[in-house]
Amino acid sequence: VKVQVALYDYCPCREIMGPLRWGICGAGKIANDFVVALRTLPAAEHEVTAVAARSMESSKGFAKTHSVKKAFDKYEDLANDPEVDVVYVSTIHPSHLPNTLAMLEKAKPVLCEKPLTMNARDTAVLIKFARDKGMFLMEAMWTRFFPAVVELRKQIEQGAIGQVKCVKASFCMKSTAQRLTDPKLGGGAVLDVGVYVVSFATMIFGEKPESVHASGWLRKDTGVDEFAAFVLKYSGERVAQLSCSSGLKCANEAVVYGTEGELKLPEPFWCPTVLETPNGIQEFPLPKPSLPLNYHNSEGMRFEAEEIKQCLLDGKRESLIMPLDQTQWIAEIMDEVMKQLGVKR
Repeated sequence: VKVQVALYDYCPCREIMGPLRWGICGAGKIANDFVVALRTLPAAEHEVTAVAARSMESSKGFAKTHSVKKAFDKYEDLANDPEVDVVYVSTIHPSHLPNTLAMLEKAKPVLCEKPLTMNARDTAVLIKFARDKGMFLMEAMWTRFFPAVVELRKQIEQGAIGQVKCVKASFCMKSTAQRLTDPKLGGGAVLDVGVYVVSFATMIFGEKPESVHASGWLRKDTGVDEFAAFVLKYSGERVAQLSCSSGLKCANEAVVYGTEGELKLPEPFWCPTVLETPNGIQEFPLPKPSLPLNYHNSEGMRFEAEEIKQCLLDGKRESLIMPLDQTQWIAEIMDEVMKQLGVKR
């Protein structure tokens, strides 16, 4: 992908005197849940001012449901809207790169759904583009911002389980959704749910693995990956044992094993409200949503939205909790896993 880079003086978000004004790129199920999650936060801090979709019918329907005043059928109209401070990109995986580039080109900070792009090459292009322009960009790995995960990291840093030696995480489900089976839509278990387990291990170890060993199988009809089990070997005799699937249900939990104990996020570990520690179980309830949600615990996306606002207020170009270097490592690991499985893209 060739892009033209124009340098801009970066203003975090217009000397925010009122709420952070969100634009929503894409009007699908996850976009619905993100806006519902935003509405659990104070209206004085977050506001949805515009939505853009591929059709005006979809855009207007979304705007009506969520009381959004502007509806566009062209993503560039959203990028050009002066009343939008930050954009949430929620389109299908293959559209993340062009949609996010379009927003960054118009000096809009971006929170882009995971995976950031379809592969490590495109991820590097997007990260370089954002950094060259001094613009904020973050992959929407909402898991990292849940209070249960914040507490897990805190306990690890305080030495509650000694030296971390092993991480085990699984995100395996049975689904026939087209977005998981169609390669043209970015289908495959690794990109859709494997990103969660890879991101979790990367968060815990904070470095690139020394080696990746993967096994699994592909769907016979479309050739996308349906199951992957893989081991990431890290320096200092540390490992991550990970698995993901779109055709098999497993115990979807994450466990961090240390020399003096373990910490466990039970299912669903990717949007947890419970943390099991050596000293007992801690619970972190979520607020009640005002509208129906499509996915479990989606109101928890409020936490990544809070991170975005704080980063912009502080003038940061990226989040220290979900840094762009780690997003790049995650993409490289997923590329290697899919290569070893024999995925062709």
